[in-house]
Amino acid sequence: MKKTLLLLSLVAAPALAGEGKWTPQQVLELDPAWLRAQGLQLSPKKLWDPKRGTGLLAGTVNVGGCSGAFISSTGLVITNHHCAFGVIQEHSSPQRDLITQGFTAAERKDELPGKGARVQVPRAFTDVTAQVLAAVPEGADDRARFVAIERKQKELVVECEKRPATRCQVATFDGGVSYTLVDSVELQDVRLVYAPPRAVGEYGGETDNWMWPRHTGDFAILRAYSAPDGTSAPYSEKNVPYKAEFFFPLATEGVKPGDFVMVLGYPGRTYRTLLAEEMAMRQARYYPRVRDVYGEAIRILEEEGDKDAAGKIAVASTLKGLHNVYKNAGGQLAGLKRGHIVEKQHAAEAQVEAWARRAGAKWAPALAAREALLAEQQSITQVFEREFLLNASSRLARGPAMASTLGRLAAERVKPDLERRPDYMDRELARLKDKLEREQKNLFLPVEKKLLTAFVRRAQALGAGERIAAVDKHFGGAFDAKAVAAKVDAMYAGTKVLDLGERMKMFGESLAQLEARKDPLLAFGLDLAKELSAMDELGDRRLGAALRLRPEWRKAVMAHAGKPVAPDANGTLRVTFAKVQGYAPRDGLLATPQTTLSGVVEKHTGEEPFVVPERVMAVAEARRYGPWVDKKLGDVPVNFLADADTTGGNSGSPTVNGRGQLVGVNFDRVWENVANDFGYNPEVARNVNVDVRYVLWMLDQVENADALLRELGVRKGPPVAGETR
Repeated sequence: MKKTLLLLSLVAAPALAGEGKWTPQQVLELDPAWLRAQGLQLSPKKLWDPKRGTGLLAGTVNVGGCSGAFISSTGLVITNHHCAFGVIQEHSSPQRDLITQGFTAAERKDELPGKGARVQVPRAFTDVTAQVLAAVPEGADDRARFVAIERKQKELVVECEKRPATRCQVATFDGGVSYTLVDSVELQDVRLVYAPPRAVGEYGGETDNWMWPRHTGDFAILRAYSAPDGTSAPYSEKNVPYKAEFFFPLATEGVKPGDFVMVLGYPGRTYRTLLAEEMAMRQARYYPRVRDVYGEAIRILEEEGDKDAAGKIAVASTLKGLHNVYKNAGGQLAGLKRGHIVEKQHAAEAQVEAWARRAGAKWAPALAAREALLAEQQSITQVFEREFLLNASSRLARGPAMASTLGRLAAERVKPDLERRPDYMDRELARLKDKLEREQKNLFLPVEKKLLTAFVRRAQALGAGERIAAVDKHFGGAFDAKAVAAKVDAMYAGTKVLDLGERMKMFGESLAQLEARKDPLLAFGLDLAKELSAMDELGDRRLGAALRLRPEWRKAVMAHAGKPVAPDANGTLRVTFAKVQGYAPRDGLLATPQTTLSGVVEKHTGEEPFVVPERVMAVAEARRYGPWVDKKLGDVPVNFLADADTTGGNSGSPTVNGRGQLVGVNFDRVWENVANDFGYNPEVARNVNVDVRYVLWMLDQVENADALLRELGVRKGPPVAGETR
């Protein structure tokens, strides 16, 4: 009976109003008394100082599309294992399989540099709304509007990046209501310090992905380096650990149910500003197509990768990403249905519409904008299948994707820098070159051929008004398995695109030089590039219409709310406030908010994805918990839940307590919360975190990483010079 009451209290306790991914500036608009009552022990101005334009939140860094956090003044960064996977894969081979075995740098000189790995440290946020909107010529049509806004954004970025090692972006908020220039220091020398074995970092694999209970040690530790004078510099043996002004000390006592926490990070994209009909289209068409197309790609990667040890390593990163997208799409569909999110959005829009009509002529433009947005949505559905497949081509066969990238680069490079597509501006060329070089680790010819064949089959099945001309030109208009297989074989046999040296030469060649190569795979990619460019130009007009219309509607929505409204995620720094608590995943079930090391052992089957590494199992079965045991649990905590408002991009986010100490690392959401991207539901909004005590248990009891623990400030004695272990 007591246990039942405890479970009920964990689920039924008053929830923190956790909805909202708040910008650093918005934190200062929230009621300080309310934040104190929730458990924030710091002054909000400690989180963000408006005079300096920085604060503790700046200890949260962007790690190549993931989030991370400084956890020492000596440049140590904690993030997710899956966010550091590219670096781990880069240094792995069948002879030295760091993916499987894990990695600990014995000394700093042994830390492994990541080619293309970057860490961005936020430096300033500037409102540039007036400059951006003033750039739109009077009477501009929708495409001209988009071009003018994009040009001004590029001009602001170019000016911002005149300082060395600076990375800037102009972020759009609320569909174009406001624009902010984000200025960050980009650290170019990032090295792997520690990664657990894959069977820890991915324990449970796709079976447990997006699920609860979890027992996954999804964390890794990197180190950012700078030149001796503190400035950012490319990799060099002379570089020194970066001196972080803001970092999060580790809270060795961890958390307990009911504790206040904050999740800080760079959430990528949410869709709460969409109209109900726009949400309905994603539910009815987009996510089912993701499941279909990427599901087939996953089957191909798994079947072919399992036949060859080197092939398995080559496809690992791609497979990991596709699995995540595939399962996410399933969760979105389930969550949209379970939460009646489209219906709720219809009801919310109806309330705003009724309010706006009562308010009179002031909000007439907002109502007209909503109707125009709905009309735009109808036009997009008519070409959905073709555009989805073209966009998906970049995530399927690597050869055609690289070839089309080379073609687009050559076509864009002849233009003045500010007139190019953002991805092909001078500021992106080093990144693009790094990516084309890193792709060599992902290439596996049997997979390449089967993925291209699957793409061609789908393209040849499109209707008359949605044909992909590049496919029809190179493979014909109707699918013939033998004929397509022969053409694919010939294409790969005759190409130099997959040769790293030749590909690097192609990177600097003109369109005429590329065409003169008469390379069959390259020729296909060049034709594909033309269609992608044409699709982008059509998209420019649509985006211009959205930038004209959506702000009008969003202003009405925000006025109707009558309080601060957190904008959709857009890859910029945010914080969400939460409590550690369980939930009821479905009728008749109650989930507690913590899992333990004993649960890891209990799940062990000896078969993937539930294989505990021998060295981990030996320590766990011996109950060598060290100081990391939770007295109430009588065990080492592994993962915990909180009701934070998170999404993709929050992978690796630091989860910190009210004193600004790190208590965990965010890595996932529960299945019932995947559709949180469209609407926050406090009953099931739960994010999944690695407990800091599991991190410390691994480093201490399993790895014996004494010097690293001293560097992190959790063990007495100074770190040994030049060592991390």
